[in-house]
Amino acid sequence: MSGTPWISLTTDYGLTDGFVAACHGVIARIAPAARVIDVTHLVPPADVRRGAAVLAQTVPYLPVGVHVAVVDPGVGTARRGVALATPGGLLVGPDNGLLPDAAAALGGVTAAVELTEPRWLATRVSGTFHGRDVFAPVAARLALGAPLAGAGPAVDPDGLVRLPPPVVARDAEGFTAEVLTVDHFGNVQLAAPAEVLGPLPAAVRVSSPGPGPARAAVRGRTFGDAPEGGLVVYVDSADLVAVAVNGGRAVDVLGVSPGDLLRVAG
Repeated sequence: MSGTPWISLTTDYGLTDGFVAACHGVIARIAPAARVIDVTHLVPPADVRRGAAVLAQTVPYLPVGVHVAVVDPGVGTARRGVALATPGGLLVGPDNGLLPDAAAALGGVTAAVELTEPRWLATRVSGTFHGRDVFAPVAARLALGAPLAGAGPAVDPDGLVRLPPPVVARDAEGFTAEVLTVDHFGNVQLAAPAEVLGPLPAAVRVSSPGPGPARAAVRGRTFGDAPEGGLVVYVDSADLVAVAVNGGRAVDVLGVSPGDLLRVAG
């Protein structure tokens, strides 16, 4: 990891303010040779679970480096800032459940520290902008090869905050799973792993718990396996079950949001 030139940024800062540019600027002042990849800055505000999912599904495809994630509704409170070492890179961000899934995707946490060393932080740390004043300067120093231990005291990886596991329940006819994310195209990603589709027939039905009707769908490999406007249940690029509409938006057809439950049955 020493001297890696790569830093990635994942935030809910949006693109209408100067927040992202300020983080880029801090990194450039400390580590001008570092190359920055913007994963996204359009995570829905304060949606830690969405940020965690995007981060975990993206970092395995990025260069080995320092991955900064900031979706931080608890900024300025007693929540810790942390940096995590993994076999596949370093992660920097708030200890609010945002980082552990990405750490697992990179091979698991091998060391963790709390970000308390004043010399690594901005001279004045804002109570509401730790992305600029804490996480960006720490990431830049790590990218230059500074040792993780220099950022602050070690913490027990088992004590890191973790998000509650999403709901996935199988039964004889199919499964019920929590909506994990909805992407830009309106495809609905479920928390269910790919193997739950194995026992199901080619024709399935998708429904939300409650009195609403079940909708006919096909089990497919890609969007075009369903007729135009039809629902298809497939394994997405993250190896999770997802629901799409060929030529449409499944989220609108199904009327669901992240955290809702969907049932898929034969």
